[in-house]
Amino acid sequence: MNTLLLISRVIDTFTRWLGQAMGWVAVLLVVLGVINVVGRYLGAQLGVQLASNMLLEGQTYAYNLMFLLGASYVLQRDGHIRVDILYSHFSNRLKAWVDIFGAWLFLIPFCILAIYFSINYVGRSWSTLEMSPNPDGLPRYPIKTVIIVCFVLLIFQGVSETIKRVAWLRGVPGVAGPGGADPATSPRPEGV
Repeated sequence: MNTLLLISRVIDTFTRWLGQAMGWVAVLLVVLGVINVVGRYLGAQLGVQLASNMLLEGQTYAYNLMFLLGASYVLQRDGHIRVDILYSHFSNRLKAWVDIFGAWLFLIPFCILAIYFSINYVGRSWSTLEMSPNPDGLPRYPIKTVIIVCFVLLIFQGVSETIKRVAWLRGVPGVAGPGGADPATSPRPEGV
């Protein structure tokens, strides 16, 4: 179990680092937006084109990066939307089991399917080194690759969450339970 928890910590550390990096991408998104808006209006006043498709597409790419690469961080932080009408009333033990089965019955199979159906899409983009059809546009193949990266990262984080839930169910000290339940104060399941 210690080896699995070490793997989980490595995944969590990388996911946390990536989530923090996406915070800086959010800053970049805002800066690109400000530059584009100021350039559009200032350029109109000066009679010069100061805005560009590159800036607009840069904003879109920044948003795509935040959404796709931030998904595993949101999973780690238990921020994904779920039907809490029932889940919120479950015991921590039942929540842990729901998290485990949810990861292996829904999250991981969905991610595998998404990767499978994305491979040809991304491959075609790379084979032609696809570019934006807009003047001054950005290459499309790198951002399309992030689709596959997103789902691989979600699989890794799903595995990490499973390891932590199983460790918590087994009563391993220092492992937080569902929703960050404190292991010191949470009632330990018996006979697991």
